[in-house]
Amino acid sequence: MSGMLGKKIGMTSIFDESGQMIPCTIIEAGPCYVTQVKTKERDGYDAVQLGFDEIKERLVNKPAKGHFSKTGVKPLRLIREFRDTNGLTLEPGSEVKVDLFHQGDFVDVTGTSKGRGFQGVVKRHHFGGVGMTTHGQSDRVRAPGSIGSSSYPSRVFKGMRMGGRMGHENVTIKNLKVLKVILESNILIVKGSVPGAINSYVEIVKQH
Repeated sequence: MSGMLGKKIGMTSIFDESGQMIPCTIIEAGPCYVTQVKTKERDGYDAVQLGFDEIKERLVNKPAKGHFSKTGVKPLRLIREFRDTNGLTLEPGSEVKVDLFHQGDFVDVTGTSKGRGFQGVVKRHHFGGVGMTTHGQSDRVRAPGSIGSSSYPSRVFKGMRMGGRMGHENVTIKNLKVLKVILESNILIVKGSVPGAINSYVEIVKQH
């Protein structure tokens, strides 16, 4: 397999041989279960569908319950497809564990970034504000300033950097080095930060 699903546990730091402190992220990677194998003849493309994080059967609707029972796996909360299987032939119901990765590998991690709600231009686009507050100017420090002219173009151009919803987007961090793999507890430790809050789901894809 080229990748698997996991859950962000949190961040910590470890020390290398030279005593350098390295910030890293702890990910609970798997175990994942193969819920469906798609083929080019039947589905139009080759892919493996993986499921992660078991949930109670009463929380699953009937179509999903039938989908899981077809492969003999318990109901799972998260399902994703992986197109690249590295030539491996996986059977429905088989298990994918964290031993897919090894120390020194480089991975791409995809997750949903933290939602920040509606934010202004200073926080969202790093505007510097309008300068000094003089002569009673107390409410314009974090304002965006002018956003267009009056007679021409008499409108605001598309793409203008303004206040708006920030965060809660699909983000991929590439080239994260695998520092440690703990097989008995399904733990993957990667160098650097990973998008998302604690206990959020991530996709981990191994680079070739």
